[in-house]
Amino acid sequence: MLQDIVNFISTLDPTFIYLTLLFFSFIENIFPPSPSDVVVVIGSTLIAKTAIGFIPILLITSFGSAAGFIVMYYVGEFLGERLVRKGKLKFIKQESLEKADIWFHKYGYKLILINRFVPGTRAVMSFFSGVHRLKPLPTFFYAAISSFLWNALLIWLGVLLGQNVSLIDYYLNTYSHIVLIITAVVLIYILYKFWKRKKS
Repeated sequence: MLQDIVNFISTLDPTFIYLTLLFFSFIENIFPPSPSDVVVVIGSTLIAKTAIGFIPILLITSFGSAAGFIVMYYVGEFLGERLVRKGKLKFIKQESLEKADIWFHKYGYKLILINRFVPGTRAVMSFFSGVHRLKPLPTFFYAAISSFLWNALLIWLGVLLGQNVSLIDYYLNTYSHIVLIITAVVLIYILYKFWKRKKS
């Protein structure tokens, strides 16, 4: 299954693949459920088989992520005084805002630098960096560095996956077969117990 997916993607035009990676990297800060990390890993499996390159993927995904980060920064800056500070966004509690104030005053740009390595903080960090009115240029710079380091790790994992995709595919198929057998056994057991109870 995984081998088939990788083979299909490898037939696509490299420009389309780069644009797809750029899109998902950009959207991850704006729409956090976006599976951007998975897309980057899968896209990176093609490095060994196609004209897709490590450095282009790294630069494109890092720029896309930093650009998405700065968009949410400006959203936070725009809404900060109008809505957040005045308590009009009910889902943002005042105590949470006060905690964020303390963290940003204490650590500032360091929070942006590590944000990619802390799960579930990307959209929140980008939004609140705008609420706290950090300078946009350093914000973009640190967001790009954070994305660069994180994406380098993802791309490296993708390269490893691409080199071992047939082996991983074998284990995934074996695992799915085992799960299917266990599910069938459990289902048969439940049906047997139900039949036995009804009979008695």
